[in-house]
Amino acid sequence: MTRVIDLRHYGKDSLPDGFKQMLIDVHADAYADAMDDEFNQRFPWFVDHWSGMDGFTCVVALDGDEPTGFTYGAPLQPGREWWRSTGFEPNDGYTATYAVSEVMVRPKWRKQGISERLHEALLKEREEDLAVLLVDVTHPKVQELYETWGYEKVGEQQPFADSPVYAVMVKSLHP
Repeated sequence: MTRVIDLRHYGKDSLPDGFKQMLIDVHADAYADAMDDEFNQRFPWFVDHWSGMDGFTCVVALDGDEPTGFTYGAPLQPGREWWRSTGFEPNDGYTATYAVSEVMVRPKWRKQGISERLHEALLKEREEDLAVLLVDVTHPKVQELYETWGYEKVGEQQPFADSPVYAVMVKSLHP
């Protein structure tokens, strides 16, 4: 039986009751094998931080009423774009950047194209010039997946002392 996965869009000012806890619960399932890592345990802080940012948007995938995954992000302030620490030079100086902070799907629903649908829905209406995301360098298959979605690795960074080293990946939103 083919499941119909619905996508729901949310913004900073349209978050329903329980929304943040739902993201935290999906994260706990998606990272169940790595929840002893202190960095992963700080995810509730990241949810609060990102959901409070101007321009925050989120897309949640649902199988009936059950959340299967989500993606979220927000525009980055000029001069604070994650690619700034690399040698990347945007085309013609177009630098408005949307940061894709999270793309995750719970294990039971992986390998069904849900992450790509979520990602496309998140970026579909964006007016920024670029999208940027970070991928743990120890996950080359995830990096390869993002490359198939049009991203290019432009450098590496470790944004927090206790975070992994990440590949900085950039995609032009309006080629």
